[in-house]
Amino acid sequence: MPERTALRTTAGVPVAVLGAGSWGTALAIHFARSGRSVRLWGRDRVRLAAMAAARCNERYLPGVTFPASLEIEPELGGALAGTQDVLVVVPSTALRAVLTELAPLLAAPMHVAWATKGFEQASGKLPHQVAREVLGAARRIAVLSGPTFAREVGAGLPTAMTIASPAGGYAEALARELSSENFRAYTSTDIMGVEIGGAVKNALAVGAGLSDGLGFGANTRVALITRGLKEMTRLGVALGARAETFMGLAGLGDLVLTCTDDQSRNRRFGLLLAAGRSPEAALEEIGQAVEGYAAARAIEGVAARAAVEMPLCAMVYRVLYEQLPAREAVRALMSRPIKAEAE
Repeated sequence: MPERTALRTTAGVPVAVLGAGSWGTALAIHFARSGRSVRLWGRDRVRLAAMAAARCNERYLPGVTFPASLEIEPELGGALAGTQDVLVVVPSTALRAVLTELAPLLAAPMHVAWATKGFEQASGKLPHQVAREVLGAARRIAVLSGPTFAREVGAGLPTAMTIASPAGGYAEALARELSSENFRAYTSTDIMGVEIGGAVKNALAVGAGLSDGLGFGANTRVALITRGLKEMTRLGVALGARAETFMGLAGLGDLVLTCTDDQSRNRRFGLLLAAGRSPEAALEEIGQAVEGYAAARAIEGVAARAAVEMPLCAMVYRVLYEQLPAREAVRALMSRPIKAEAE
């Protein structure tokens, strides 16, 4: 039986957003516009002070003024005081550390959600698996994912995303609170599938940037997206996700967005590689986390352990970590044995 939506009283109850990068700031702004009091926390106190003074995140979302109900909070304990919902918005490489710091400060009724995408490098675990290890099985958790760019959410442009939680009622409650005339949230209980979609699409977007940067054209790009979706679904089903999840916002939607628009850091990373930059130089030039770089290595290990064939993701891995020239990688893919499309 699906869980009934829990009755929640959120009027006047602040939400803590942990992570003051572009996406954390955009979600904090949206929560505030939706009527919630928001406390935005980050590690860089100098930058937080500048944001508090300017009432804007000039580095990541220039020109987007903070709503009056959004407060900058440099102390983690202060951000959490009196909250019911905690939203963690940090790169996958920092998730375990932030959750570990957070865990002893959580009161029993507090819920934890995140907008982090990617596998943990050392373990190959997804965010919800890391959260269960750190926070325990009883904590109510959720993930926010889907085809969203921070700049457009910050600007209030129409957006749709997915909120997934094993507790369907919690996902529905968050979706109701986040939805507005310009923001539509859908719900899912397939947290495994939603997180796999968010992780795999980043590596494929690097491949799309490489392909376009080398001039392979629209035909190649759409083939990469279509077959990439097949790889994503194949891995997800092998790990226990539902196939239909990958035809939704957190699968196909997010994949198409990140493979086709230059707001995607992963796509831009691939374009820079195609222009001759080394991975290190491309990362430095972008200046923000590029999840696809780490994701390619993690997917290689996860797919091997699950005995799942993922030739496109393997191509991206070999280009990034084994110095395989991208043109040779594409030729190798095109010369693979003929097979049925459904395989």
